[in-house]
Amino acid sequence: MAGWRPSLCSGHTLAAVALGYWVVSAIEELAAQGTGTSDQTEQHRDRPWRVIVWNDPVTLMSYVVFVLRRLFGYDLETATQLMLKVHNEGSAVVATEARERAEVTVAQLHAHGLQATLARD
Repeated sequence: MAGWRPSLCSGHTLAAVALGYWVVSAIEELAAQGTGTSDQTEQHRDRPWRVIVWNDPVTLMSYVVFVLRRLFGYDLETATQLMLKVHNEGSAVVATEARERAEVTVAQLHAHGLQATLARD
């Protein structure tokens, strides 16, 4: 192996460095542009997000009621009304929360096998 020297940068390493440079450049550019006043930023961040459950042809209606009661603490009547809205209209807003909490809620709904998304209120 005479003459062999380890490469300091492989192609993958160069790509990662280039990507990192691009990300840093984009962040610096956004910082230079400014993002508005801090009050506007706080209002934007505090806006609630809607957790939406979507209808699917597989999940039993009784199971949807069970999940809504378990995750949100809804009484039987409220959970049933939400389930019927999902069934008849295709979707229903089941909660309105801060973004971080809404993301956790959507993940919990997914873990229970329901189709769910979040949308800005």
